[in-house]
Amino acid sequence: MPAMDVPDLQPEDAKLVILARSARGRTGAPEGAAVRDTDGRTYLAATVSLPSLKLSALQAAVAAAVSSGVEGLEAAAIVSAADAVETDGLSAVRDLTPSAPVHLAGPDGALRTTV
Repeated sequence: MPAMDVPDLQPEDAKLVILARSARGRTGAPEGAAVRDTDGRTYLAATVSLPSLKLSALQAAVAAAVSSGVEGLEAAAIVSAADAVETDGLSAVRDLTPSAPVHLAGPDGALRTTV
C-alpha cells in the first residue's frame, strides 16, 4: 500500500488514517481504525469477528488504548466502506473524550467526514 496524503487533515490526524488503512489492509477486515492518546501514542486495530467476540475496528482500537492505561484520546480515525461512523465505536471514543474528533475515510483513504 503506497504512502498517501490526506490533505483535509492535520498531519497527525492524517497519520491516523494511514495507520487505520494499513490495519484494514493487513488483515483484510472490513474496517481499520487508529486512535491517538493524549500523550501522542497511537493504537490501531481491525474489525474483530469471532464466534464469541464481535468488535468494530474503532471499538477494538479504543479497547487496546484503554487496556494500556489511556484515560483520554486526542483523535480517532476509521477506514471503512460505510457511509457513517458506527454508533458503538463512536460511543467508545466519546466515553473517554467527548470532544475527540473521529475521522471517517473510505477504503482509498479519502476523508469522508469528521464527527
